[in-house]
Amino acid sequence: MRDPEFWQHDGVIPKLLSPLSAAWRAGTCFRKLTTTPRHPGCPVFCVGNFTVGGAGKTPTAVALYNLLTGLGRTPHFVSRGYGGSLEGPHRVNPGVDTADKVGDEPLLLAQHGPAWISRNRALGAEMAVDAGANAIILDDGLQNPTLIKDCSFAVIDSNYGIGNGRVMPAGPMREPLISGLEKVRAIILIGDKTPDFITRLPASVPVLRASIEAINAGDFNQSRVLAFAGIGQPSKFYDSLRKAGAQIIQTRDFSDHHPFTVQELGDLRAEVERLDATLVTTQKDLMRLPLQDRDGISSLDIRLVFEAPDQLAKIVTSVLADG
Repeated sequence: MRDPEFWQHDGVIPKLLSPLSAAWRAGTCFRKLTTTPRHPGCPVFCVGNFTVGGAGKTPTAVALYNLLTGLGRTPHFVSRGYGGSLEGPHRVNPGVDTADKVGDEPLLLAQHGPAWISRNRALGAEMAVDAGANAIILDDGLQNPTLIKDCSFAVIDSNYGIGNGRVMPAGPMREPLISGLEKVRAIILIGDKTPDFITRLPASVPVLRASIEAINAGDFNQSRVLAFAGIGQPSKFYDSLRKAGAQIIQTRDFSDHHPFTVQELGDLRAEVERLDATLVTTQKDLMRLPLQDRDGISSLDIRLVFEAPDQLAKIVTSVLADG
């Protein structure tokens, strides 16, 4: 499912839905008031966002993992495991676990370092500490009240921003901007645009600019490709492919976290053969394919590159020093 168009603009429909937004906020407040948060005993770094949908949290979490590892820490990822059936706590085994069990994002994170899925985020963090973690990277947990965070980052796609700024279902926001800003140490803005709300931020909220870079861009230069994606904003993936020099002959969009069927994969293979092209998808989508079905399907591998890496390193080291 794609975001409704009215989420990008204020108007009649968002205003009519505002009472439901108030109910959403009330539910969030009730959960916070009835939850006693816990701390696992080591620094907790949260990577989240203010809006629903993809913004670049996964490559941000990986970049944070690499930074913490370089500083001598042993970080573990903790995720809810969205799209998976297991409640956890469960340590992800990328050679055995499947996306329908643990979710695509935890599988991708587990390619880089130890990853856990747990519906109870606090319990998952505690299990990670018992297994040797001395830093936790909480994936998509900004609005989760069960775990005390030492440092939170809000990841923003510069093309999307915060939409019309209204809370669901009137807009894409998970919470009002003012309450979200109170939770974060910094905003990580991915892309070269500057959303309007960024220009109005208080000076106390630093903005760290970053961009997505293809690691294996050379694999697709001048290649004829059929690109398919089941992510929140597939156009971002297609743009990255074009920047890598790929000739996109055809695209196929699927819903976010789409579980691909044998029939769909068969149709894609037949179409790519007819077009004399190569099948390429995102890293996350590849995680949702059974291992035996990945042959002949390439992925565009990406990483996050900060304009000023020292800004992030300074924040992280200060949190570690305090902890």
